[in-house]
Amino acid sequence: MSVMLGIDPGLAITGFGFVEQVAGNLKPITWGAITTPANTPLGERLATVYADLTSLIQRYQPTHMAVESLFFNTNVRTAFLVGQARGVVLLAGQQAGLSVADYTPLQVKQGVTGYGSADKKQVQYMVKHLLGLSEIPKPDDVADALAVAVCGLTDVK
Repeated sequence: MSVMLGIDPGLAITGFGFVEQVAGNLKPITWGAITTPANTPLGERLATVYADLTSLIQRYQPTHMAVESLFFNTNVRTAFLVGQARGVVLLAGQQAGLSVADYTPLQVKQGVTGYGSADKKQVQYMVKHLLGLSEIPKPDDVADALAVAVCGLTDVK
């Protein structure tokens, strides 16, 4: 049995999703978002992401972690902030002793829908379908994190 923690990193919203694979079937465990207010100092925001994620890892005991790679962003400031949040996510996974894998948005789309050019709605629909959810998780960052977890589980041997 593998439990995958999927992460869509961000400073304002870090989406997370825990998914397990049992006898070839995908089962969602829990999902949600770690949020930090925009008016909070950067260091405090990063500490919140790290502490909350560390607590979730301790509670749900994943065996693996999959993190979405940072894609090119035209807003350099946003890219740097997301990169910093991604760094504390990777640190939390490494310190917990998890096997950590990186997936590009293209790889996630391919892994979830079988089509690398799928749009966001197609990916969200497949997440809902593959995990047997009654609705698409909100906000989008949470659905994206579950997609990253599903993609990661397709790679776990």
